[in-house]
Amino acid sequence: MITPTAERTAVAGAWRPTRRRVVDGLLAGLAPIAACGVALGGLTTWVNFGNAGSPPRIAVTDGRVFLPYGDVRDTAAFFRITNTGGADDRLLKVTSSATEGGTALSRHRMISDSAASAQTVDSARVPAGEGLAMSPFGLDVTLRAGRGWQEGTYVPFTLHFEHAGRIEVQAAVVRPGGPG
Repeated sequence: MITPTAERTAVAGAWRPTRRRVVDGLLAGLAPIAACGVALGGLTTWVNFGNAGSPPRIAVTDGRVFLPYGDVRDTAAFFRITNTGGADDRLLKVTSSATEGGTALSRHRMISDSAASAQTVDSARVPAGEGLAMSPFGLDVTLRAGRGWQEGTYVPFTLHFEHAGRIEVQAAVVRPGGPG
């Protein structure tokens, strides 16, 4: 038989929420909610800056290199680069085992009607869903021609991209101003 005193003692020991316990519980629940909010904000920023979606898909076509004339061995190569992926990429450098010396990415700017300047650049942006068409009036690859190059032969090049990696292509040797 239970005595009234024992019954009162059992009820008195029951758990009752105190202000301190409620505050501690809310603070414990707030930490994971805040972490999720920070993660969601970071992912939203990442998407808005174009870093989400499909990776870059790079294709390189229309490779051509100008045949130097006279005693000049310096020339330029040009490529059409398309990015059908969902993220931007960067062309970091272009190399070739068939050239005499190194290669460099250069950007040409017209100073006046009859003068231009060339400036070496570290890289070139290839926007997502767009492309980059190299030309003598913009971005190109400057190089020293190999011996024995003739019109119609092909020169191997490797284009190095930040995300897409290395892409090997062939560029046709063409005369400046000619078809090609």
